[in-house]
Amino acid sequence: MAAPSDPPAPDSAWSARHSVSAVARRTAALINVLTAETGPPSPAALARVLREHGEAGAPEPAERDVAEMREAAVRLREVFAADGVDEAAARLNDLLPRSAGRLRLTSHRGASPWHPHLDGDDDAPWGEWMLASSCLALMVLVWDRQRGPGGVCAAAACGNVFLVQGGGPGRRYCSRRCATRERVAAHRRAHRSP
Repeated sequence: MAAPSDPPAPDSAWSARHSVSAVARRTAALINVLTAETGPPSPAALARVLREHGEAGAPEPAERDVAEMREAAVRLREVFAADGVDEAAARLNDLLPRSAGRLRLTSHRGASPWHPHLDGDDDAPWGEWMLASSCLALMVLVWDRQRGPGGVCAAAACGNVFLVQGGGPGRRYCSRRCATRERVAAHRRAHRSP
């Protein structure tokens, strides 16, 4: 029987937002919004991305937080841009000591399921939290799959990072839309009249 202070059994949606896959998807989304060619997002735009990825009760990041998160995103982008698993692992190994904390479990005082953190504490700054949680998720993906966590879209007008889900041949594009756009552009170049 559960003790009176134990939270109710989590439903799958409650615990799924802290899965390695969910954190990795959040990492890719944050990298893409924070490193976009249009410049860093506004705090409100960044808060929207955080809410879309399960950080519903989090306060809106300040301008300083956006800058720190952007710095973390630039570093994390290098893991996705790595040429193979060995380089991805080396880049993660360079980032892990910067994640600022010891490995610990937290439930954010019962507000979430138990999950690992590498940041200094539950109230760590946004940039520290992003780097630590992202490194941890990407490290587990590399460990589990024995390959890099994803890549950078090869479409000239894109450049977003993407996660590799499952096996199969290597991907070059973040979406079917980018792949189609590149095939159409190549077809037009090939069939242009001289």
